[in-house]
Amino acid sequence: MTNHPIGHVLTKLGEWATHPAAFGLALLYAAAWLLFDRESFDFHGATELIVLIMTLFIVRSEHRDTQAIHAKLDEILKAQGRGSEEITTLDQREPEEIERHREERR
Repeated sequence: MTNHPIGHVLTKLGEWATHPAAFGLALLYAAAWLLFDRESFDFHGATELIVLIMTLFIVRSEHRDTQAIHAKLDEILKAQGRGSEEITTLDQREPEEIERHREERR
């Protein structure tokens, strides 16, 4: 198993973006912007914040769907008796490792 520190950090950042606290941080960012540089908060600035919030909504929705699919697949594998430890914990690995695993199984 190879470890890529940057890849691991990026994966963790992606996971963190799905947490509800990410919305709080975006609101904090908006409040700080209004507090420290109100003049630059125009239509363009409001659009930037809307895009940020919508991106967080989309990422959270996709994460929820992915977690539900993983839970269902884990349950199916366990019910069929084919759920080896390697397969059921595959989603905890880095994306490159998962791709490598899939290529090896083809």
